[in-house]
Formats: sequence, C-alpha cells, structure tokens
Amino acid sequence: MISYKFERESRLLTPGHFQAVFSKPIRFGSSHITILISPNLDENNRLGLAIAKKRVKLAVQRNRIKRQIRESFRLNQHNLPHIDMVVMVKSGTDKLENSEINRQLEKIWRKVIQRFNG
Repeated sequence: MISYKFERESRLLTPGHFQAVFSKPIRFGSSHITILISPNLDENNRLGLAIAKKRVKLAVQRNRIKRQIRESFRLNQHNLPHIDMVVMVKSGTDKLENSEINRQLEKIWRKVIQRFNG
C-alpha cells in the first residue's frame, strides 16, 4: 500500500540539507519554476522550498504557491527517483492560476523521471 503522506522525513530541514543540493545541482525548469536536484541515498525523496520574497511579494501568494508545490510533490513522490530537491520560483509566478502551476510541475516531474530512468 502506497502512503501519500507528506511527513517530516519528506522535507529538507537543515541548512546543510539545502547546501548539499545547492552545491552541485542538476537543474530542471519551466517558464516560472526551477527545481534543483541532487541524488540522495535515502529511501525518501525530500523537498525543500525556497520561495523568495523578492520574487513573490505577498505572503498569501507565497503560501499558496508552496501549498501547490507540496501537494504536487506528495502525489508524485512515489514515481520520482531517490532525490533531494529545492524548488524556486521566478517573478510572476504569483500571477499564475493554481492549475497552471500544477501543469508546469507535472511537466518537470516527467522530465526528472525520464532523466533518471531513461
């Protein structure tokens, strides 16, 4: 039985975790979203969010974007290879509808799966 939970183990928590991804990442992106990936040896995929106030001014919008990313990750984590990832957004992401954010994330997940399994 696959669990679709998003638990503490599924998150990058410490500055060290983030630094490991930032040090030598593989980059995937769309017009508004960039995902930095680094392979990990854990069983879990881990997600970190770096949504800069400079890119998305309002906290309400930053939180909405984070919720969309977390939910998309939660539903797709079992298809992804064992990776740590940091998701960043570009300016203008706050203008996108939730459905468009999800569409861009789905495209990126497919690219990641192809890259690691292909």
